[in-house]
Amino acid sequence: MTALRGNLVIGQSGGPTAVINQSLAAAVWEAKRHSAIRGIWGARNGMAGILKSEFVDLRKERPSTWAAVARTPAAALGSARKKPTPEECAQAVEIFRRHDVRFFFYIGGNDSAESAHLIQQEAERVGYEMACYHIPKTIDNDLLENDHTPGYGSAARFVACAVMGDTLDCRSLPGVKIDVIMGRHAGFLTAASALARRHPDDGPHRIYLPERPFSPERFVQEVEEDYRRFGFAVVAVSEGICDEKGQPIGAGFTGEKDSHGNVQLSGTGALGDWLASEIRKRTSISRVRADTFGYLQRSFPAVVSEVDAREAWATGETAVRLAVQRGDSGTVVLVRRRGPRYGVRYERRDLRLVAKATRGMPAEFIAASDCDVTPAFLEYVRPLVGPLPEPGRLRMVPVSW
Repeated sequence: MTALRGNLVIGQSGGPTAVINQSLAAAVWEAKRHSAIRGIWGARNGMAGILKSEFVDLRKERPSTWAAVARTPAAALGSARKKPTPEECAQAVEIFRRHDVRFFFYIGGNDSAESAHLIQQEAERVGYEMACYHIPKTIDNDLLENDHTPGYGSAARFVACAVMGDTLDCRSLPGVKIDVIMGRHAGFLTAASALARRHPDDGPHRIYLPERPFSPERFVQEVEEDYRRFGFAVVAVSEGICDEKGQPIGAGFTGEKDSHGNVQLSGTGALGDWLASEIRKRTSISRVRADTFGYLQRSFPAVVSEVDAREAWATGETAVRLAVQRGDSGTVVLVRRRGPRYGVRYERRDLRLVAKATRGMPAEFIAASDCDVTPAFLEYVRPLVGPLPEPGRLRMVPVSW
């Protein structure tokens, strides 16, 4: 493989996360260690900035700034949801050629991996030697080849804490609480709500995932059963729940699509409002509330998972090291080590293996009831999230007169 020398461009793409800047800072930090890399440039707003040659000099930032940025959620360079057309790929590669960019890193999910793959293919087509590396990131945890992805652990921690709080709130002032959680095709994030349980009557009492067909009639019946049994009910619902034909129920509330063809499911409380109205309409329960967590779960600064932050840093560092050593293109994946103690190793895969496609929750993680998770999932997710708060609870001993 050819030893490359030249400038580096790095960009961030897709939905921000609480640890995406860990990967950015780590990639820059590692790049400074290699003489083969001269300029270290950040693309403002991902692919949109590349096409406008809007680059910033990341060597000019102080180490103290990088330390603070690494701990800061959301995309420090700005993000975008843009799939480059063939013409734009040619334009991007020409910009890279003109500025002697030999290393391109794109931090994002499966759509971002697809964009990096398209750039790689165009560079190969015109005979321009460069390394294109995808650095994984997504709170949905749906990237192929990965045991899990940076960004998921912190978002899962937020979800668990939020649902724990909703349980405490709803037990105090009884009613039904519906929490709509991100997850287009994969229920990993919604499933993390199960970590909120500390007592047998804790919510979420039901967890509805996109991997299983959703029946409004059954939903209302099950929620009413839980309300009668516990005196209140808390349910976690994925924004991507689908009907028997596999059509997302939430897609009927918005016609928006991004450049990758994804139906916009977030950014509206319509699904939660509809579910709440179905319960009010079909039962005698009067106090029914719904919250859509939306963007809150992506970049909340106070609940970052330590494991998540550490692994996000390692993926950025590993990507640069692989690109310099190998001179090829690829993606970094996280592979869980076998054994009683949690650990991961970082490996390279071809971009085509993670580009565009996604994975869902494995069947062994979904309970037979189709509205809960299994112990296997809890064992999988706990080390990614870390220790959670332990709420106190009164014994409620009656006064003896």
